[in-house]
Amino acid sequence: MTDARLRLGRGALAFSFLAQGMAFALLVTRIPAIQSRYGVSDALLPAFLAGVPVLAGVGSVATGVLVARVPPGIVLRWVQPVVLLALVGVGVGDRAWHLGLALGVFGLAVGGLDASMNMLGVSLQRAYGRSIMLGFHAAYSLGGIAGASLAWGGARLGLPLGIFYAPVVLVLLPAVLVLGRWCTGGAAALEAGAAPCGERGLAWRVLLPLCLVMAFAYIGDSTVSNWSAKYLQDVLGGSEALATLPYNAYMVTTLLGRTVGDLAVRRFGAVAVVRGGAVLAAAGFAVVAAAPGPRTGLAGFTVLGLGLSVLVPQTFAAAGRLFPGASDAAVARLNVFNYVGFLVGSPLVGALGEAWSYRGAMGVPLVLVLVTLVYARSFGGAAARYGGGHERPRTVDVG
Repeated sequence: MTDARLRLGRGALAFSFLAQGMAFALLVTRIPAIQSRYGVSDALLPAFLAGVPVLAGVGSVATGVLVARVPPGIVLRWVQPVVLLALVGVGVGDRAWHLGLALGVFGLAVGGLDASMNMLGVSLQRAYGRSIMLGFHAAYSLGGIAGASLAWGGARLGLPLGIFYAPVVLVLLPAVLVLGRWCTGGAAALEAGAAPCGERGLAWRVLLPLCLVMAFAYIGDSTVSNWSAKYLQDVLGGSEALATLPYNAYMVTTLLGRTVGDLAVRRFGAVAVVRGGAVLAAAGFAVVAAAPGPRTGLAGFTVLGLGLSVLVPQTFAAAGRLFPGASDAAVARLNVFNYVGFLVGSPLVGALGEAWSYRGAMGVPLVLVLVTLVYARSFGGAAARYGGGHERPRTVDVG
């Protein structure tokens, strides 16, 4: 594979991450409109929403089995259009079973897409010989911000969901179909003597610390996405307008952290970056829990974005380093804990908040991200310090 093809593959994969971030944001930010369109009650809505991460976990596991026979690039090329079309399906249906079917397809496809994108990211990072994984997740964050902004505009204009989703998908769909052909798994073949990416050699005792870090990171993320607005308004006494800002600030600093994160990994190493991210995230939760007013709470959520931003991409990257002959299977299994954290985080904080206090509930993700410090060594030693004086010889010389 030439240097030019590697760069094209990297750009195409970054666009896939961006499109996925947009699609997911377009779904979750319009949940009230979706609920209204289908007449789903407040009691039934959690069941619909919980089905998405559960089926995404199934899709991730299935992808881990499938890539033993089919390259992950082929999986990505098939499932990303399905994600976009399922989004349109959510917007054009008019009965509850239509919504259930569309969300089910969306969840299964998202699981396959998340797994295959990160498999390819790990392979490309291996081919480059330096940290580039955070850049892909930065593209996802940028897509999330763009999707949320589009959703805000659509809501302000009062556009029906079908009319709103269809033009966005009409723009994204041809792009992912064209660029998807460059998202191949061939980068991994540049590694001399690389073993087939099956499940042989995949030790759970080695993978488990990374799985826990992944779950803890997503418990923290789901806490922010589901409870930041309520916390700022109901607990800290902020206005309704001010309560919309924490998640936006969190997304912006997540993007910032991921944009500069690869440079930090090359300079200081993955272990130091993960430890620094965990400490920053814990500090953010501590500020939120102890905040005397809404502006201090907003500052805490802003710091949280910087801290949590590095944990998930580095967890995938660490799986690729620990299991060079079974990285696809490792990523697929690890990706399941993304959805475990998402499912556990929001109900856990909500239940503790109602039974005890929301300030106290913020201590749970605080403690969990600090536990990441215990597992930091799983992210690699000096050999994993891509870049600077620690960069190992590159497979190829690429830009």
